[in-house]
Amino acid sequence: MQLEHILKSYARYAPVYDQTFGWMLSYRGRTMAAGVTNQRPGKVLEVGVGTGISLRYYRREHQVHGIDISPDMLAIAHRRVHKARLSHVSKLSLMDARDMEYEDESFDFVVAAYVMSVVPEPAKVLREIERVCKPGGDVVIVNHFAAERGFRRNVEKMLAPLSHKLGWRPDMPVEEILSNTHLREVKRHQLPPLGMFTMLHLKKER
Repeated sequence: MQLEHILKSYARYAPVYDQTFGWMLSYRGRTMAAGVTNQRPGKVLEVGVGTGISLRYYRREHQVHGIDISPDMLAIAHRRVHKARLSHVSKLSLMDARDMEYEDESFDFVVAAYVMSVVPEPAKVLREIERVCKPGGDVVIVNHFAAERGFRRNVEKMLAPLSHKLGWRPDMPVEEILSNTHLREVKRHQLPPLGMFTMLHLKKER
């Protein structure tokens, strides 16, 4: 994935994201991700906040920061925060997740929902996520990961050459996440529709 292709894709998707991808992806995956953070108060970073569709799911005691590389998506998120008066959202910033402008160990929770297969260098993003998470903190990743075998795997291989046009990688294996981090896997959930998405709950050891 190249940054220019991603920016073009999200400029195209932004006006209709909530009505298309948003309805399918938001409720189950995003509410489960926010549910991990809502077990205790803390400072939350949402990587790839997009149009801000997840922001209402976080508890009001949180301090929520959101970053995104797409100005078109972020503009919608700003309007959503203002309209819904989401006072727990501290800041929304235009930022590259590969090089975050935060100090080490800044956040109790880091959430990356439907992000890792659309960023240019997921290993770099993951290292940054680990860096800004506090020891004992939680990282939640929701993503589509490639099937190991079967019909779905064949379809993913077929779509892989079209990644730059789709704006995401259909064939990203879960091992690409787990083998590039020191974070410990706590739990893994398969999500609808048809188990096509996975939520990884990871922990940064103290």
